[in-house]
This record gives sequence, structure tokens and C-alpha cells, in this order.
Amino acid sequence: MKLPGARSLRVRVTVLATVLVAAAGLLLLWLAWTLVGDAVDAVPHMPPGTIVRVDGIDVDASTLAQHLRTHAVTRVLIFGSLAFCFVVAAAAILAWTFTSRVLRPLREITGTARRLSIESMGERIGEIRSRDELAELAKTFDDMLDRLQDAFDSQRHFVANASHELRTPLSVIRTELDVTLSDEHADEAEFRRMAGVVLDATNRAGQLVNSLLLLARTDGAGLVTRELVDLTVLVERAWSAVRGEAEQRGLRADFAMQPSPAIGDPALLERIAGNLVENAVRHNVDGGWIEVTTEPGAHWSTLRVRSSGGLLDPAAVPELFQPFRRAGVARTARSGAGLGLSIVRAAVQAHGGTVSAEPVVGGGLAVTVRLPTA
Repeated sequence: MKLPGARSLRVRVTVLATVLVAAAGLLLLWLAWTLVGDAVDAVPHMPPGTIVRVDGIDVDASTLAQHLRTHAVTRVLIFGSLAFCFVVAAAAILAWTFTSRVLRPLREITGTARRLSIESMGERIGEIRSRDELAELAKTFDDMLDRLQDAFDSQRHFVANASHELRTPLSVIRTELDVTLSDEHADEAEFRRMAGVVLDATNRAGQLVNSLLLLARTDGAGLVTRELVDLTVLVERAWSAVRGEAEQRGLRADFAMQPSPAIGDPALLERIAGNLVENAVRHNVDGGWIEVTTEPGAHWSTLRVRSSGGLLDPAAVPELFQPFRRAGVARTARSGAGLGLSIVRAAVQAHGGTVSAEPVVGGGLAVTVRLPTA
């Protein structure tokens, strides 16, 4: 398929090359004409009135010299003009032919870009015969398409999981309302029980929406506020929020904390500590343990949260940072939405820090966060 853009570029390159060759040819023709004229004028002249014999005819020497000069210049112009026309035509043909070969990869890139859509994101340019800048452009274009496809796939997966997570509390609410309202003998206690279930489901849906909004605000965004915050203070706040639940489950908590400053958004930093501590409590086993450590550094402060729990496959640990993934808990579990570590990762990356996780021997998870101190 001939693309208008590529064809227009091909015409422009051909015209430009032809004009340049024509200009060079005209310059050379003028130089040749001038040099021949100068060479003829440089021939020594005979004295005025000298008669020379040419083919048995007596001719005045000055007339013969003028005739030879005119003849030489005329032949230069004729043959030079013929050569000029031939060179210009050859240049136009060669420029048109070679430009077509050079622009073929560009046409392939343009054609692929025109055919692309959300449904055909898997198409790629692939290897091209060229090994110049166009090959590098094609490779860069394919790499960009790979990143776009990953982003689209991640978006589809995220939307599907979010829809599934929201469908669960909505289904609970609808079921409770249908069952209770269809019961003609339902009393006040039954309505209160239904209200309690609906309230729990509504709270869960609200928490999920808030988590999604926080993840959307954090993921890939820059920091608006930068303040000096002590990580130990954030951990203490997070622990006070879940301490009651931890005591009910018989969890043993050990804290080894030193003042550890970090620069960043206080709300996001608090969410990092809060999510790690909450996950350590809610995804733990009854009678388990939690270890929280903060360590200051010259350039980085470290927050490490280790906890007992179920056995984890080391290869599956990186997936826990993806939305709606939980450590050994079914995705439809009532505790949490599976966005805790996703929010932690997004917030840490927004601060220019790093986060990593590894399974604990015997069961559990250890998460380490490093945040800049300046």
C-alpha cells in the first residue's frame, strides 16, 4: 500500500536531489565553458595581416583564431548540455529508486501504526532489512508498543478485579435486602441483623473505593508536599490503630525502632507504615508474631516489617505487589481488598525509594522499605 506521507517525502527527496545535481551540473558547465574560452584566448596571436593556408585556402590568422574559439565554445556548450541533461535525468531516476528502498522501512512503520488499535496491540514491525537509524526507530516503536500493551493489559486486569471486588459487597447487600424484605414475618431483630450486614458490606465497598482512589492518586504521580517525618512516629500511630485486633488474636509484637527521618508526603508515608502494619496483623495466624524495625542512614531510612503467616512460594512474592493479590488469602476474603502492598509500592516509588519482600522461613512475609532522608 502506498502511503501518502511516505510518497510525499519520496517526491521531496527526489526533487531536492535532482535540483542539487542540476545546480552542480550548471556550475561545472559554466566552469568548462569559461576554461575553454580562456584556453583559446591564451593561444599566441600572429601579427595582424598574417595569412595562413588551411586546406589550400588562404585565411587571415585573426579570422581563423576567432573561428576556432567560437567552434570550441560551441562544442563545449552542446556536449556539456547533453551531458547535463543525462546526469540530471540519471540523478532523478536514481534518487527516486534509492529513496524508495530507503523509505520502505518507514512505510512499514507507518503502516503498522495505522493498523494498530486496542484490539490489535499485538502487532509489531519486527526486524527490518535496514541497519540504520530507521531500524533503531522500528525497535524503539516496538518497545513502545510492548509498554503500551502491558499498560492496557494491566488496566483491563485491574478493572476486572475491581469490578469483581465491588460486586461482592453489592451482592451481599442485594441478597440481604431481598431475603429480609421477602420475609413477611421479619421482626425488628431481623431488620437489625440485616442492617448490620449491609453496614459491613457498605464499609467494605467504601474502603475499597478509598483504596482505589489512593492508588490512582499515588501510582505514577509526583509529590506535592515534602516534609521531614519520623518513621517511628508513623509506626506507633499504625500500631495503635490495630493493637486491639492484634491482642484479640494473641499476636506478639516486637519493636526495635530508632528515630528514622524521611522526606516526603506525610499522608503517603503514614499510609506506607499503616498498610504494612495492618497487613502484618490481618494476614497473620492466631498466636503469631510481628517484628517491626526502623533504621536511620546517611541517605536512606529503612522500615522493615516481618510477620508470621502462611507458607509462601518465593516466586509468587513479587505478585503480592499487584492489585488484588493477597498473601495466601482468597481474593474474596472479607478482610482487606488486596490493595495494601500495591499502595505501598506506588507510594514508595513516588518518594524515589525502594520496596522488596521475601518469604519468612516457616511461613510469613518480610517487607523492607527504604526511603530517602533528603
